[in-house]
Amino acid sequence: MIELLFFLIMLFIVAILSCKIDKIPVSAQMIFIFAGIIVGWFFTGYLDIREPPISTILLLIAEIALVLVLFTDASRVPLKDLRSNNLPPRLLSIGLILTIILGITLATLIFTDLTFWEAAIIGVVLAPTDAALGQIVVKNKGIPLKIREALEIESGLNDGLVVPFLLVFIGIGMAQETFSPTGYFIEVALEQIGLGVLAGLSVGLLGSWMVIKSRNRGWITSEYQRIAFLVLAIIAFIIADEIGGSGFIAAFVGGLAAGYVTHDAGKVLMDFAETEGQFLNLTVFFILGIVIAGLIPDITWQIILYAILSLTVIRMLPVAISLIGTKISFNTALFMGWFGPRGLASVVLTLYALERLTEFSGEDTFILVVFITVLISVVAHGVTALPLSKIYSRQNQ
Repeated sequence: MIELLFFLIMLFIVAILSCKIDKIPVSAQMIFIFAGIIVGWFFTGYLDIREPPISTILLLIAEIALVLVLFTDASRVPLKDLRSNNLPPRLLSIGLILTIILGITLATLIFTDLTFWEAAIIGVVLAPTDAALGQIVVKNKGIPLKIREALEIESGLNDGLVVPFLLVFIGIGMAQETFSPTGYFIEVALEQIGLGVLAGLSVGLLGSWMVIKSRNRGWITSEYQRIAFLVLAIIAFIIADEIGGSGFIAAFVGGLAAGYVTHDAGKVLMDFAETEGQFLNLTVFFILGIVIAGLIPDITWQIILYAILSLTVIRMLPVAISLIGTKISFNTALFMGWFGPRGLASVVLTLYALERLTEFSGEDTFILVVFITVLISVVAHGVTALPLSKIYSRQNQ
């Protein structure tokens, strides 16, 4: 109970000082992850995320948070901007694929005790960026609109786009663990992808159509309209899970469908993204801090090296390559490459992979490298977001 009390007190303090915090190079996520580490050191002690009840609680909160974020972010994506702004398609195709490939390659070289599929899961899980950690950048009006849109759309879509890759590599891992034919598990993974898309499209299109009809007839209030969209996200997730599909893909596709049908679904959900969504997000980072407190003694130089490479070379080189031919300056490519923070999606996908796979030889390394990368990212991007945004803004005035 002391942990809950500490979290709520911290949340209250951050809430009443939020305007002041926004003006300093410290993010709310940074505050809560370090608050969690302090609680872990002095009160909770070591927590194993693979053992209940912590695994159940953290996975449940994190899954709900990611499902709602996936749906909300996808519904806010202006699909017409993908035609007028050529940067997001490049970042989400060339950039994302190269990030995964480079992440897998360096994980294989650095962690020689891991199998290929274990290294592959690390590369995939650390590929998506976190929209919440980059809000200072995308809200800065001094940064060109095209750049802000590109970073926001990229972070809103890449977490959903990496899920199919993760499912395939989990399938390969399950095959190797059980000494079964790999083809069977890959087929199951593809089935999860297909059924997830089907569930997401069905719920997103039908549910959004019903919301529009209700709104046109004056049957639904603005508050319940927001609730209706949030419920659609959870429904899509549950239906997909029940029929053997991926709930994350369903939530992602459902959000795209809702945004396409209603046009203003993202605007309706904006309040959620900035209130309830932030509450869930900070809860995950607080619990993550408690978990990390027990992992710190096990950190090796290989973990630190990969974490740094993940936030620099593995992210920035693919971004630079993907922007070739767009007339984007070197400074802008560097700026966009740096602001690819790792956060909620990486944490949830890690928990998801651990839940699907039985105990495997490289899981300690897997957990350490992902969580320490997220920790370093929260600090590095939290500290640099405000000053670097101001510097970049002045350069482009």
